[in-house]
Amino acid sequence: MATLKVGDEAPWFSLEDQNGRMVSLADFRGTKVLLYFYPKADTPGCTKQACSVRDAAESLQQAGAAPVGISPDRPDQQKKFDDKYDLRFPLLSDPAHKVAEAYGAWGEKSMYGKSYEGVIRSSFLIDEEGKILQVVYGVKPEDTVPKAQEALA
Repeated sequence: MATLKVGDEAPWFSLEDQNGRMVSLADFRGTKVLLYFYPKADTPGCTKQACSVRDAAESLQQAGAAPVGISPDRPDQQKKFDDKYDLRFPLLSDPAHKVAEAYGAWGEKSMYGKSYEGVIRSSFLIDEEGKILQVVYGVKPEDTVPKAQEALA
């Protein structure tokens, strides 16, 4: 599994969002991006994380950063999640987990004594030119925004 570090070029992506639009990293050129990977839409931790990003959207925008979430969920699942919590930012579908792998956010996990592969909850702050400003692997849902804001300050 690849892991990224500060100063690396952010891996390029182009994925479908919850509204059926293709969204790529290039769409955000000139803007910082808070890119975060989450395991599954509408689960307790992922809801806490997404709602904290939604609630901080104005302060992120003032700091010049746009939030983007990525999970293996299909666009229709992302849409239900967005509608239910009025998230109002791109939720991208990565069912083959290629983008998660490129960012080092896919790997071995365990739950209840069983091992499996899945999304490693992670966040990345990407600068206006596509360079990594911050990497947090294994981020707690409630820490995604504070850690990004700390790096933006």
